[in-house]
Amino acid sequence: MTNSLALLGGTPTITRPLQPFKSMGEEEAEAAARVVRSGVLSAFIGAPGEFFLGGPEVRAFEKKAADYFGVRHAISVNSWTSGLIAAVGAIGIEPGDEIITVPWTMSATAMAILHWNAIPVFADIDPDDFNIDPGSVEALVGPRTRAILAVDIFGQSSDIKALRAIADRHGLKLLTDTAQAPGSRTGNRYTGTVADIGGFSLNYHKHIHCGEGGILVTDDDRLAERLCLIRNHAESVIKSDRPADLANMIGYNFRMGEIEAAIASVQLDKLESRVASRQSIARRLDQGLGVLPGLTTPKTEPDGTHVYYVYGLKLDPAIVGASRARIVDALKAEGVPGLMCGYQNLHTLPLFRNKIAYGTGGFPFTLASRDIRYGHGTCPIAEDLHERTFLGLNMCMFEFPPEDVDEVIAAFRKVWDNLDALRV
Repeated sequence: MTNSLALLGGTPTITRPLQPFKSMGEEEAEAAARVVRSGVLSAFIGAPGEFFLGGPEVRAFEKKAADYFGVRHAISVNSWTSGLIAAVGAIGIEPGDEIITVPWTMSATAMAILHWNAIPVFADIDPDDFNIDPGSVEALVGPRTRAILAVDIFGQSSDIKALRAIADRHGLKLLTDTAQAPGSRTGNRYTGTVADIGGFSLNYHKHIHCGEGGILVTDDDRLAERLCLIRNHAESVIKSDRPADLANMIGYNFRMGEIEAAIASVQLDKLESRVASRQSIARRLDQGLGVLPGLTTPKTEPDGTHVYYVYGLKLDPAIVGASRARIVDALKAEGVPGLMCGYQNLHTLPLFRNKIAYGTGGFPFTLASRDIRYGHGTCPIAEDLHERTFLGLNMCMFEFPPEDVDEVIAAFRKVWDNLDALRV
């Protein structure tokens, strides 16, 4: 009956708080205590010498991560935002150069480009997997395009083969922001390791969590060296006088502490089981929600795997017959936690619409060699998903044992059984 909806006065399906996801255990506590007892919380020195690359915990974690992900180099940083800044700087970007990326991401992706006085150019996204659309990328390549910065959103790889082909055809670097997808695969490689530089976020709610942190991965020795320099006061370390070697060698303190490295190392041991758990939850959701009309469950690429940082759904309002806002209100009233109503559209933020970043004179957008457009209408698929059709479930926030997943499914089904009551 329609009045059974909690939104309309009925009893909610889920009547208790779901158990929050807890990633820390005794192993992490012991790792942190071991570092504290050592008395060395950071061994980095911003000068040439033995500790330019950090202390024993940092180096051990980096070697372990490189081995795990199958790359020549893994370089830790104090946040993934720092990692993105270092990655863009390492490729030798010049002021006024362009990097093609997506608006459907956290702001740090684009800010890392602006940081070096380069210009983000936003490509649209694929309507099914929410990752960057290679066709849109190809159409946006211009004379000052220097790189593609793909985002492996929600837990699976972008179409890395198509992006690699575009990058090679136009002589571009390929970077990936794999913050949300560590442990997923594309072909026989881990997502994030096929690009010139990739990497992962290690902050709260991520698959690997050490408080704040990030890890850059690359097989390129030269890029790895530049990443290490940018991470730790490059200007005090580099000895070359060649302009190409000095470019972007404005160093920062992007260094990871020893406690964070020790915790991240323990967390890395848990990645495989954590991924398997999320995939099991997603399969249960697929089975329970895939039968609901007007609701599309996540698409997984045939040559890859998904690790479900977010379980991304799409609503068809024409079939459902009710607005997304009304559906979300009903689901929340039934007790479904962690719902996302839309996602970010960076190209519509005031900073981009007004082209104001450094100072008030439009810098660095004034360096552009062509008209770079932002604002509504430039990425219509991302905009429509954000405004009308995308609905996400935060997999990272809760434990989701089978009984909780079943209650979430029951809540969705209850709302769908009572759609007539929401069609106002």
